[in-house]
Amino acid sequence: MDVINSAQDMLEKGMSAVKGAVSGVAVENQPFMKGFIRLCSDGWLQGWHERNGGNLTYRMTEAEVEACRPFFYDTPSSWVNMGVQADNLRGAYFATTGSGRYMRNVQLDPAYNVGIVQINDAGDSWRIVWGLRDGGKPTSEFPSHFMNHSVRVAATDGACRIIYHAHPDNVIVLTKVMPLDARTITRALWKAMTECIVVFPMGVGVVEWMVPGGADIARATSELMKTYDAAIWAQHGLFVSGPDFDTTFGLMHTIEKAAKIHCQALMVNNGSDEFMNTIEDDGLRAIAHDFNLTINEAFLD
Repeated sequence: MDVINSAQDMLEKGMSAVKGAVSGVAVENQPFMKGFIRLCSDGWLQGWHERNGGNLTYRMTEAEVEACRPFFYDTPSSWVNMGVQADNLRGAYFATTGSGRYMRNVQLDPAYNVGIVQINDAGDSWRIVWGLRDGGKPTSEFPSHFMNHSVRVAATDGACRIIYHAHPDNVIVLTKVMPLDARTITRALWKAMTECIVVFPMGVGVVEWMVPGGADIARATSELMKTYDAAIWAQHGLFVSGPDFDTTFGLMHTIEKAAKIHCQALMVNNGSDEFMNTIEDDGLRAIAHDFNLTINEAFLD
């Protein structure tokens, strides 16, 4: 009987180990990380991420944190103060691209190019708990991401989970040739194609040129994101936010496509917007009515 009981114990322990191995899905294979990796690859294929340009962060759910916790480092990195603080992100966990690491390589080696960071109880510092191997750090623009997450969490009652920054060509071109004014640029984008006012009905904010990566540009951008879910950085690129990867990528894609259409129309029309066919303000209001949208009326005549 002792032999039988011992054999049963060994079998149960073996089955338990197998069950644990099957249920323990590596971080790279978690559904949220697959979406994260795909967005990085899609942005690279669009040509928005030259060299190590652009960055992406995702605020994880509690369930996702628990699913990844078995793979966290036994000894996390030291705490690093961000120079900014947010009460509503105390103890949060973020997936983030790495500083100096390339979007085109994320799919090849996620654990080297991406990391998970934990925010401390004071809401002002991070530490690495997974990934970013070989001395990696979160994106240098993590403070801007962090403050924008804080604002968008408050503005969307927690629905927003993603901040995405890229360098789309035509959006940058607009900031070279147009007034750096949210109303002016938003109107050009809204009038470029019918879908725009549906996708970003509050418009797009604009930040004049600032040195990236610091607390000042983080605060300036987050102030705009109280109203908008997208903000242009002059001569630099575009910040967008969203509840999921598809919506966030779609917002970036739509704004860039509208900017391209506007730029191409100006080129065909010898640089002038005179006599250019466009959507009238009453047409934009009609779209908003039919789609039951709340729009930024201050941007309409």
